[in-house]
Amino acid sequence: MSTGTDEDDRLLVSRFLRTRDESSFRALYRRHTPALYAFSLRLLEHRAVDAEDAVQDMWIRAIERLGGFRWESSLRTWLAGIAVNCCRERSRTGWRWVQPDDLVLDRPDDEAPLDLTMAVDRSMATLPAGCRAVFVLHDVEGYTHEEIGVILGIAPGTSKSQLFHARRRLRALLQ
Repeated sequence: MSTGTDEDDRLLVSRFLRTRDESSFRALYRRHTPALYAFSLRLLEHRAVDAEDAVQDMWIRAIERLGGFRWESSLRTWLAGIAVNCCRERSRTGWRWVQPDDLVLDRPDDEAPLDLTMAVDRSMATLPAGCRAVFVLHDVEGYTHEEIGVILGIAPGTSKSQLFHARRRLRALLQ
């Protein structure tokens, strides 16, 4: 699925800010929510209800602050930064409304076997929050260390270090 271009995002944001056009917002929402939900789901250890709530909180905050967005990064990167903060707040407040059907385990048949995927997900959940966030942003979502620095408010070198530690710990847990 194409996420569109930065120019498309700029046009939609501009139209939304000018007229509060609902169709512009819906287009932005449809373009970015699936990836941000998957990202939040990984950060919140596959607690689907919490991930859904975090994404909704992220959109509320984003809309409130959209007029001040300076386009120094892509809109997706900026939204991911807000999503990280929303996920951190959910984790800090101790939300733990999990039911067995909240776990997202459906994967296409051509991906890794389910038992390996579950082992990786379980191992990822044991990582410290900073390592897990950097691992998901870099190795799962494909962000650069510079983008991760913007999202998490850390230096690119810190991102590299966190990724190194996350990978080392995951290797040890999966062996």
